Amino acid sequence: MAPSEIETSVRIGRVFDIQRFSIHDGPGIRTTVFLKGCPLRCLWCHNPESIDPRPLLSFVADKCINCGACAEVCPNQAHVMDESLGHVFLRKKCDAVGACADVCPSKALEIVGRAMSHEEVLERVLRDVPFYEASGGGVTFSGGEPLLQVDFAEALLRDVKAAGVHTAVETAGHVMFDRLERVVPYTDLFLFDVKETDDSLHQKFTGVSGDRIRENLVKLHDTGASILMRMPIVPGLNDREEHFLEVARFVAPLTDLLGVEVMPYHSLGLSKRDRLGLDLEDGTESSPPSNEKIVEWVSLLRGEGVNVVNEVP
Repeated sequence: MAPSEIETSVRIGRVFDIQRFSIHDGPGIRTTVFLKGCPLRCLWCHNPESIDPRPLLSFVADKCINCGACAEVCPNQAHVMDESLGHVFLRKKCDAVGACADVCPSKALEIVGRAMSHEEVLERVLRDVPFYEASGGGVTFSGGEPLLQVDFAEALLRDVKAAGVHTAVETAGHVMFDRLERVVPYTDLFLFDVKETDDSLHQKFTGVSGDRIRENLVKLHDTGASILMRMPIVPGLNDREEHFLEVARFVAPLTDLLGVEVMPYHSLGLSKRDRLGLDLEDGTESSPPSNEKIVEWVSLLRGEGVNVVNEVP
């Protein structure tokens, strides 16, 4: 990468959300910065808007008031106002310029993902320092896979930590290890996903092998980094006893892990796919698991000696 490109990648990143007052992405009250782009294609993905690094146009038909403002400004005629059908959105013609979203009075149209400067993100996340201090919280970088934008993520992690704020990185681990290694000095906590232990099933569920992910977790552990391993569990896919037992065998030598967190499946990603027009394979016909089922999973892992951090119902 040329020096000018490196400088740009440090200063400008692709962000699809900045969520304040988050309580699920690390300790305390946090701000979570969601960066676009992901190398995985998980069947159960709950942030499908994160996969493509480019901006996407979200269209919620129920919010549309058929005013026609979008059709007037769209350079590609992707919005058609039909007398009988109302607003017809021709997504294949859309290049997500965003002019339509700018004029939409009902917010039926919104751009998901935009370029943000390092300074802009830093200013946003440092607004809530008093809440971080009072709750033991901080800032989490998530995605997608935040380490696909490693220059941008590293620079922000460095400056957030320099401001005395706790930092966390949520990663799926499917990156070259040097990207993880680069952010270790500025990361107080890694939230590291392990989605499946059977590699053929990992390929089926996520589109990639799980070998690099598991290897990276071991290497990251050996650096002395603080790591909480997360297990997304989807009924009917990876809620197998063999998977839980293999996790127990895998983590047994990783004596410095902070613990393992079971992450039960939820279906929030399905509605996002609809409004973004994403044609993704969906292997989940599951409903979120019952509290009893979650207790069963946690009990199985604990019975195998795994330090599960869940506060079970």
